[in-house]
Amino acid sequence: MTSPPVTTRIVLASRPSGKPVAANFRLERETVRDLAEGEVLLQTLYLSLDPYMRGRMDDAKSYAKPVEIGGVMEGDTVAHVARSRNTAFKVGDIVLSHSGWQSYAISDGTGLQKLDPETAPITTALGILGMPGFTAYAGLRNIGKPKAGETLVVAAASGAVGSAVGQMAKIYGARVVGIAGGSKKCHHLRQELGFDVAIDHHSSDFPAQLAAACPNGIDVYFENVGGHVWSAVFPLLNDFARIPVCGLIAHYNETSSVASRRDQLPAVMRAILRKSLTIRGFIQREFADQRPDFYQQAGAWISEGRLKYKEDIVDGLENAPEAFLGLLEGKNFGKLIVRVAP
Repeated sequence: MTSPPVTTRIVLASRPSGKPVAANFRLERETVRDLAEGEVLLQTLYLSLDPYMRGRMDDAKSYAKPVEIGGVMEGDTVAHVARSRNTAFKVGDIVLSHSGWQSYAISDGTGLQKLDPETAPITTALGILGMPGFTAYAGLRNIGKPKAGETLVVAAASGAVGSAVGQMAKIYGARVVGIAGGSKKCHHLRQELGFDVAIDHHSSDFPAQLAAACPNGIDVYFENVGGHVWSAVFPLLNDFARIPVCGLIAHYNETSSVASRRDQLPAVMRAILRKSLTIRGFIQREFADQRPDFYQQAGAWISEGRLKYKEDIVDGLENAPEAFLGLLEGKNFGKLIVRVAP
């Protein structure tokens, strides 16, 4: 009889105060228990790393529960069924799961989605054909609603969500300005993804460059960042501009009270009133009923070469914390994925 495997997992060792550090994570190993009837053993092949995971590290009220101290860090994974006592899954099936930062996990089958490696590379289920791609699609379809000839600006434009936003907006006929960190990323946006303009937000004259790139103002701003990028975008928003708020990565590590800074709320509220702005935060799962449309549309765009993607793959689960900390600082280039097993 085959001996039970040992799972490696990364757990939350402590809650960060401000910027997370390596000591907030702990690597553990444990022998996997026997399966009960109806359960499957999943061996993780790939783990997705995403900015939202920073929020799960804090014990704060949010749209989802935080990871408990000592709990496995959460995240989407692509796994194969190593053992099965569930008639719906057989050994060798490839599935999309939410089993987190661990090499093996036990599931009762709830929420598992079978993947067909012949249809698309399985890593795309964590990126362009997964949560990030659908986030871009849902935010544009339901909130941004770009029209032909309008100007759309997207922050973190070389990331998994931002790159999809810009390409989809181009398909819809908009003029697209991408904001990214560094000349290499900006070159990729222009030359590989077809953005009309790409601007490095590290540039000393970034606000002036953005204003020059948007001579007719901004009609849609897809917000992933906040911070100084929002400050540069805000004065350029046109009447009736739409702002899907997907993320605010520049603020995720803040600990100081917003009351200690100049209160920007009155200016924002005045602009919302005066310009009839639509600013709406969203979580992609709100639009889950639109996923079939997304899979069909995005699959067609990819096959036509109109929707491209870039993956940044790191080897080894033990390297997930370092890779994640780099993600929060914009060090990744494309969708960040950890290859857990060959």
